[in-house]
Amino acid sequence: MPNQFVVPQFIDAEDKIFGPVTARQFIIMMASILFDFILFKLFSFLWFIILGTIVIILAGVVAFVKINGVTFHYFALNVLQTLKRPKLRVWQKSLTNAELKDFIKQEPPPPSTAYVRKEFSATSRLQQLTLVVNTGGVYKPEE
Repeated sequence: MPNQFVVPQFIDAEDKIFGPVTARQFIIMMASILFDFILFKLFSFLWFIILGTIVIILAGVVAFVKINGVTFHYFALNVLQTLKRPKLRVWQKSLTNAELKDFIKQEPPPPSTAYVRKEFSATSRLQQLTLVVNTGGVYKPEE
């Protein structure tokens, strides 16, 4: 009797610690509350309200917002990586601009009109490929 294994499903879903809040969200909100407490001790009440509100809003966005099913901090990292990449992609950097301009100006060679007729093989290509796969690559159809 073959062994039966339980295949885990929903592996991309985060574990909830209480209610709908995940451990990541809870840690982000706790860090923002700690940061707000530090702001409360360092600044006057007006500055605390202004900066504390900004910190709580940013922490809420990072903790709870998902864009296309991706958490916000991964989305922000992807945006930064995309902006950091070069906009112009050059395939062959070894050629100079003058060499590239000369290459573009060259006339393409005329297409060949000679038609080579292939001879019909006794076995089909599919049968040859099947033999190669079944023998693990030992059979070589060219031989």
